[in-house]
Amino acid sequence: MLVFMQRVVAGSILGLALVACSLAPPANSHDATKQVTTLPRIIAHRGGTGDAPENTLEAIRLAVEHRADVMWLTVQLSKDGVPVLYRPADLSSLTDAKGPVSGYTAAELARVNAGWSFRVGDTYPYRDRPLGIPTLRDALRAVPRTMPVILDMKALPADAQTGAVARVLDEENAWSRVSIYSTEADYQRSFAAYPQARLFESRDATRGRLVRVLLHQGCVDAPAEHAMTAFELHRALTVVEKFTLGEGQSEVQATMWTPATVACFRQKPAVEIVAIAVNDAADYRAAACLGVDAVLADSPSKMVAVREGIALPLRCGRGDVADGS
Repeated sequence: MLVFMQRVVAGSILGLALVACSLAPPANSHDATKQVTTLPRIIAHRGGTGDAPENTLEAIRLAVEHRADVMWLTVQLSKDGVPVLYRPADLSSLTDAKGPVSGYTAAELARVNAGWSFRVGDTYPYRDRPLGIPTLRDALRAVPRTMPVILDMKALPADAQTGAVARVLDEENAWSRVSIYSTEADYQRSFAAYPQARLFESRDATRGRLVRVLLHQGCVDAPAEHAMTAFELHRALTVVEKFTLGEGQSEVQATMWTPATVACFRQKPAVEIVAIAVNDAADYRAAACLGVDAVLADSPSKMVAVREGIALPLRCGRGDVADGS
């Protein structure tokens, strides 16, 4: 029996890689040549973590200035129950403080330097001009009302954070421009109590469907119409083979979005596909040729320039997408 265990590779960006034969879709799963007339939208990952300290108002400002299409922000809950923007489990990862976000009030977090670890070459430009950890309310007010926002829910338990975020979205009249994503299925369950919430399907559901198609098990559970899905374009995976007296493991660099997997997800109308960790020209072109709707990029300034350098219609050949052939 083969069991797939996702391995999280923090801070790494996977390049185009050869995929193990068992992860390759059929070689004839797309036309030899096609023309693309629409390019994927660019989502500013944590406000653009490659351009400014992530999840700060400065990152948001620059992402808007660089003409990103969508803002992706990471949410945790402060000690006094205020939704704030921060991603890692401990403040010491990025700031000049230490301990969990939940150990500090929102006012205290505003005085933490969220730019402490941000590096440009050999310099740390924000150590002399600190940037506080903003509240979700402040962030929503800084993002133009015409720009969609994706909120990535971090930290558990989910119920308290869900309620606090919902109150902010109510008070800021922001439900219509916000979508909710999380790697934790608890958030899909907790936000289900809010009919106005726009939710990405669970990561477990997306991963399972991708792997089944890549292993040639067919598209047996295409997402419902208008579903929103997101997963890495490339992902490090651990393949675990179970046998009577133990198990064996193999590491693979898998390309998850392929012509076959995209076709499965497109079985129903208006399904949104986001390819995560698209950070260079080759991957952006591949995403465009696959027909995904948007890419999650660390540097909006870089990726907007890549997009603007592509002349339409874009002619896509067999070498523009990874298909295992």
